[in-house]
Amino acid sequence: MIFVVPRVICVSSRLRPLVAQASEAVLARASTIVRPYTVRVIQAAVDGPAVEVRDLVMRYGDTRAVDGLSLTVEAGTVTAILGPNGAGKTTTIETCEGFRSPQSGSVRVLGLDPVLDARELRPRVGVMLQSGGAWSGSRAHEMLRHIASLHAHPLDVDLLIERLGMQHYGRTPYRRLSGGQQQRLNLAMAVVGRPDLLFLDEPTAGLDPQARRATWELIDELRGHGVTTVLTTHFMDEAEALSDQVHVVDAGRVIASGTVAELAVAGAQDTVRFTARPGLDVDALMAALPDDTKVVEPAAGSYVVSGHVDPVLVAAVTSWLADQDVLPGTMHVQRQTLEDVFLDLTGRTLR
Repeated sequence: MIFVVPRVICVSSRLRPLVAQASEAVLARASTIVRPYTVRVIQAAVDGPAVEVRDLVMRYGDTRAVDGLSLTVEAGTVTAILGPNGAGKTTTIETCEGFRSPQSGSVRVLGLDPVLDARELRPRVGVMLQSGGAWSGSRAHEMLRHIASLHAHPLDVDLLIERLGMQHYGRTPYRRLSGGQQQRLNLAMAVVGRPDLLFLDEPTAGLDPQARRATWELIDELRGHGVTTVLTTHFMDEAEALSDQVHVVDAGRVIASGTVAELAVAGAQDTVRFTARPGLDVDALMAALPDDTKVVEPAAGSYVVSGHVDPVLVAAVTSWLADQDVLPGTMHVQRQTLEDVFLDLTGRTLR
């Protein structure tokens, strides 16, 4: 499904001068699929966050799927919303998309109410669902061209088809496409109308590495043209590579927010790992290091130093080894990944 309305959107007289004044440099970039965004984003600029959720509560019977959740998505960013299954992510996103009305709290999208102002928002918001999104009997290119025809200023469909590698299955019905091919078509339908805001649910699920990389590049390029993207994904490396901001959701609430770097610093500790002769006095090494640092020898000759890893700690470890006349065989710093932080925050138990 994609957020569109079956009508042509006319550019108001107030906006026509902006369209007419688009720079020749932008229009000349025929090889760039998102070149029209430069004009569109100037037209659609809004004050404040692109998405603002305040104290949202959503219930299913006696279950609170969303329990007082608050978050913001700044305009022009890629923001990842992460959480285990059943955390409340989907219900929150569906409320932002206007598919559900808040039972309590408030939701604003591009400064508007996603339910009351749905008609105004639909041409400006693109939605990619994890599954579905097209009529099962429609052919891939036929479906994409139909969606493009519903918008006043769609992207160049042929360029988009080429960009996402969709040239070879244009006449194949949607139901006969592979999972990865369906995902690429769903993404194309979400972006073809040049939305100001994108909601992408697991956009690279089922994609091969080449298609996954192409999707990342397109999302990054859209960001460069001022498009806001809200991304839900279970691929932590994807969120780590793309996101300006991350919200971690569990039990219907946001339990952590920040950049990837900020979450990594606040999460589990980093480690310094080195190899040397077995049986070093780990207690003596630990005494020579800053407080709250731990040293263990999990296997003979293999040592792990955990704590706040910075140049001072690394220097202290190497200085102690030098005092003991020990030359380490290997030494490396292992930084915490977003997945490490996610598991530390939400637990390792299957849901």
